[in-house]
Amino acid sequence: MMSFIVTGTDTDVGKTVVAAGLVASLRMRYWKPVQSGLDPDGDAERVMELAGIDRSRIVPEVYKFPVPASPHLSARLAGEMIDPSRLCLTPDKAKGVVIEGAGGVMVPLNEQLLFIDIFKDWKLPAILCARNSVGTINHTLLTIDKLKRYNIPLIGVIYSGSPEHTENQRIIGHYSGIPNLGILPILSTLNTESLIQAMNDYIDISLINCKN
Repeated sequence: MMSFIVTGTDTDVGKTVVAAGLVASLRMRYWKPVQSGLDPDGDAERVMELAGIDRSRIVPEVYKFPVPASPHLSARLAGEMIDPSRLCLTPDKAKGVVIEGAGGVMVPLNEQLLFIDIFKDWKLPAILCARNSVGTINHTLLTIDKLKRYNIPLIGVIYSGSPEHTENQRIIGHYSGIPNLGILPILSTLNTESLIQAMNDYIDISLINCKN
């Protein structure tokens, strides 16, 4: 299977949990090229825990910065600048990898480059993560519009929140034409078993396979 990007409408919209669920369900590897914030429970470690995988299925980060902030600022505070040539999509990363971005698509990597510029260079499809809450219609449609303008193919949108409220998904699909892949509920017990079960119950994995 071709690799794909997991990005979001904002920070804290469930990207890492969704990425872990996709890694487990599709038996893929995981890569977060730029990690900002080096707490012990970083995103790669979190994905390993939730997906029930070992480190052999984790592609090492290219950049790891201690400050949890936008990558351009985290890099500057660490006395570095992100070099886009180090983020090239090598052949071993072009297949079978779930690639998680940082924050939203317009997050800056340095003074000349946004994450969406890297996404465009990679020529990979993307899955967009969004909240199922008030405000998500505007944020999601704006993000979809930007991805379309950059000619980044969208597999679909995965929402995090209550599966009972479906109007957001309906109207976003109506205006964007992008498939709704499902709503992943907030799980009271979050572990490998509960996440895989929720992915099977609420997310249309078959549509991801068909479009990728």
